[in-house]
Amino acid sequence: MEPDDFVPRLGRGAVMSLYSADAEPVSHAIRVVLAEKAVNVEIRFVSNQDERPEDLHALNPYDSILTLVDRDLVLYEPQIIMEYLDERFPHPPLMPVDPVTRANSRLYRYRIQRDIYGLVDLIEGDVAGGAEEARRQLRDHLTALTPVFEQTRFFMADEYSLVDCYLAPILWRLLAYGIRLPPRSRGLRAYADRVFEREAFERSLTDIEREMR
Repeated sequence: MEPDDFVPRLGRGAVMSLYSADAEPVSHAIRVVLAEKAVNVEIRFVSNQDERPEDLHALNPYDSILTLVDRDLVLYEPQIIMEYLDERFPHPPLMPVDPVTRANSRLYRYRIQRDIYGLVDLIEGDVAGGAEEARRQLRDHLTALTPVFEQTRFFMADEYSLVDCYLAPILWRLLAYGIRLPPRSRGLRAYADRVFEREAFERSLTDIEREMR
């Protein structure tokens, strides 16, 4: 994928850079946030763990790909990166203002990380005997969320937020994971369509991700 394919990546003059996998959902979530904020950032794509550049080894002590560098600041935990970007670039805001709602937003993302991304790790890892069960659990878990989207336009809110940025990459990949949502999940599917139609989401996609649907 060429640099100009991703609008927020301006390259020249950018002081912020992001090491991103080209198909990993958590990296995609960060790219969604960057696209929503239209941040001047250089995206450095890494295809797989074995192709990590030497400077990334020095920057990230856990040897994971997702790493944000902003001058002397280095971040490599996705939730910290998301909140940092929202505070560093406050418009448009993607976190609630009041403390209670902000705490709930963090809790929702924590649960998505534990309950949904954890299953995705099993599916993508194709763990013997575990991937198929993980698909079933992920389908059932998402289906159980459907009533949430029948009450609000976005996840537990009428305004788009970091929670939506975090969940959307998983929904985009369901067909690639071999998961089809049942007819009764129409509220969730309508929500997914609303998120996918956002201009920023469209800009966040790599060529590999576009081919997933």
